[in-house]
Amino acid sequence: QVQLVESGGGLVQTGGSLRLSCVASGARFSINTMGWYRQAPGKQRELVATITRGGSTDYADSVKGRFTISRDNAKNTVYLQMNSLEPEDTAVYYCYADSTVVTMLLKYWGQGTQVTVSS
Repeated sequence: QVQLVESGGGLVQTGGSLRLSCVASGARFSINTMGWYRQAPGKQRELVATITRGGSTDYADSVKGRFTISRDNAKNTVYLQMNSLEPEDTAVYYCYADSTVVTMLLKYWGQGTQVTVSS
């Protein structure tokens, strides 16, 4: 069973920066896509950014130009550098990873880390 452990959340003022990290352990199969989702109070969980094993990235429009996702395949670790943070970025950020076993896609989630941006 894959375990995802996030770190790096916290409280920051508007315009500040934070860097989230997520380490995947226990993987028996190669991890394909890793990424970050977030959920604000009263809202549905939404995509923030993803990155494939080959380095292809995808971002939500709301974070383009401010957030950068990267990964270290050797360490099974994904990072999210968040700059120019806004109060609207306040949410619990969840790490995501998936693996393909034959034709089955297995999805894994972290426990979440709180990011709070004060105005």
